[in-house]
Amino acid sequence: MNLLRTKSVEQSIRDTEEPGHQLRRDLSALDLVVFGVGVIIGTGIFVLTGQVARDKAGPAVAISFVLAAIVCGLAALCYAEFSSTIPVAGSAYTYSYATLGEFPAWIIGWDLVLEFALAAAVVSVGWSGYAVSLLDDAGVTLPASIIHPPGESGGVVNVPAILLVLAVTGLLVLGVKVSSRVNAVIVAVKVFVVLLVIVAGLFFVKGANYHPFIPPSESTPSVEGGAAPLMQVLFGVTPVSYGWLGIFAAVAVVFFAFIGFDIVATAAEEARRPQRDLPIGLIGSLVITAVLYAAVSVVVAGMQNYKQLSVDAPLAEAFKAAGHPGFSTVISIGAVAGLTTVVLILLLGQSRVFFAMSRDGLLPAWLSAVHPRFGTPYRSTVIMGVIVATIAGLIPLAKLAELVNIGTLFAFLVVSVGVLILRRTRPELPRAFRTPLVPLVPVLSVLACLFVMINLPVDTWLRFLAWLAVGAVIYFTYGHRRSRLRERQSQHCPSQPDPPVNSTSA
Repeated sequence: MNLLRTKSVEQSIRDTEEPGHQLRRDLSALDLVVFGVGVIIGTGIFVLTGQVARDKAGPAVAISFVLAAIVCGLAALCYAEFSSTIPVAGSAYTYSYATLGEFPAWIIGWDLVLEFALAAAVVSVGWSGYAVSLLDDAGVTLPASIIHPPGESGGVVNVPAILLVLAVTGLLVLGVKVSSRVNAVIVAVKVFVVLLVIVAGLFFVKGANYHPFIPPSESTPSVEGGAAPLMQVLFGVTPVSYGWLGIFAAVAVVFFAFIGFDIVATAAEEARRPQRDLPIGLIGSLVITAVLYAAVSVVVAGMQNYKQLSVDAPLAEAFKAAGHPGFSTVISIGAVAGLTTVVLILLLGQSRVFFAMSRDGLLPAWLSAVHPRFGTPYRSTVIMGVIVATIAGLIPLAKLAELVNIGTLFAFLVVSVGVLILRRTRPELPRAFRTPLVPLVPVLSVLACLFVMINLPVDTWLRFLAWLAVGAVIYFTYGHRRSRLRERQSQHCPSQPDPPVNSTSA
């Protein structure tokens, strides 16, 4: 079995032109930037700022956000080169197929299923909480049985989360341009709310709350068992809050805030000018959101002493502490809008990964069918929407949320390695965007991802490895035997060289 057979860049591009498997190219560079901003601004800005400032970094939480953005930025430069060279749906899965081989590509694709689907479920549950809170403020109280999953506060099923996922799924089926227009409107609302928080909050900032900006380090009790960070288990490192070690520890937490920018790459086949538009979408959205995150965290830490910040609703509580509770409703509206677009774009990315994997034969081929009218992979979209809705409505997700981080970091790491491999094996390929300072930037990206990964708990690693093991079983029982690449290679003896890439038509 040749588990490391690679799919050429040329073949990947030719597959996008097959009848019945062609996605509609409707997205501009601005659409892609808005997609990126839409998926990144969410939980991080409305929740993580208070939690990380209070427990780990103090007022210096802005530094943690900037460092997390740098880690993602290194990976984004690698994604930008790949997406402009191989403008094909599937993101890290497609790039791995061209560099590492079929089995590693399957593992990455299976990993992306975990990242996108689970993240969409987690965020939809968060959306449900904010939506229920807004309804309560309006005098509409929903029974606990329909707003919590089984086992939580007398819940039976989380109906709001299910309805959100199903509504977003229907929107995605109708077409990527329709989805992008709705996304643009909602993103405008939440960016307005974020800017309002920044500008209004400046009037309530107290200089004393910034002193000390980097609080002195404090040892925290060692965490036992699977909840301990892998770094503590392997190297015997004592957990620390505050100080520079606290800032670095916070990076592993706030990294969740930037998850999703890589989804821009999954829309490669739907970009009008992918060689130009995809690097702009990837890097532009990351820069914009990094500035907004840093600004919000600086303002919130200045409005209220970091040890008094709320871990559930830090922005709203900071305004209440300043004597302006009316802002909390506005912030809740921004959170509902923000989380709606996050779920929308996560499901978009998930369906495109499934589409690419099924087109390659590693999943059933009927999943890659494109709707004749809407030009969308409607079957994979509907199936994943139903699965995510079920998870969001019925399964408590508190511990599983950390799996999203490790899955994303693993994909970033593989893409960074892939840039080095493709530069060596196919140096002649036309590259509209080239990652600067190769091999330095990809190597730094790999090291940064590994550093953040070892700060995650041991039980997260164990669950992640178990998920990959399940994926390996599926590959060997189905995907390996049905692979279209395997069939092509068995029919071509000797194999014919691929024609050169036409970068303009790609």
